[in-house]
Amino acid sequence: MELVVHSKSGQATDKKVVLDDSIFGIEPNDHAIYLDVKQYMANQRQGTHDSRERSDVAGSTRKIKRQKGTGTARAGDIKNPLFRGGGRIFGPHPRDYSFKLNKKVKKLARKSALTYKAQDNEIIVVEDFTMEAPKTKEFMGFLKGFDMVGKKTLLVLNEKNDNIYLSARNIQKVKVVNSASLNTYDILNANKIIMAESSLKTINELLG
Repeated sequence: MELVVHSKSGQATDKKVVLDDSIFGIEPNDHAIYLDVKQYMANQRQGTHDSRERSDVAGSTRKIKRQKGTGTARAGDIKNPLFRGGGRIFGPHPRDYSFKLNKKVKKLARKSALTYKAQDNEIIVVEDFTMEAPKTKEFMGFLKGFDMVGKKTLLVLNEKNDNIYLSARNIQKVKVVNSASLNTYDILNANKIIMAESSLKTINELLG
């Protein structure tokens, strides 16, 4: 697939780039995408939730009433899970939700997600650019050039650029990543992916 390279202002230039079919034109694997996104979401969970069971609740262990003859159900101490203020039955405890996923599966998932975006014409290639200072207003002008204001936008740079990152940090629905940290969730979550021209070379090296 061949794409036109755009300038920073959003205007088409005379340059064109060819997307590698081994990355942007494969047969997508939906199950690999599911597994990779599932792992990403699981890794975002802190797993710090906790609850108190009957052994953790403060209270007397005295039997609160006799076993028989009351006409009601038998009961032990006041920490019984059936009573208000008692312990919780099988409540959540701190745990690690992360799980292992093979590198080949993760690579296949990223290539599948990029293929879907390429098929839907949701990839824009822009000339490499920098910003002299962090300016949100200047970055908003960049988004207006591509008609992406208020839309989920993923900007992929070849390497980390603090000025661009700081300029986009306060803008909702905009995320700036470098090509080495590109993941399946971010690819699928964006309405459009704006790729710096030099980032394509790194993506080809990582996924090719």
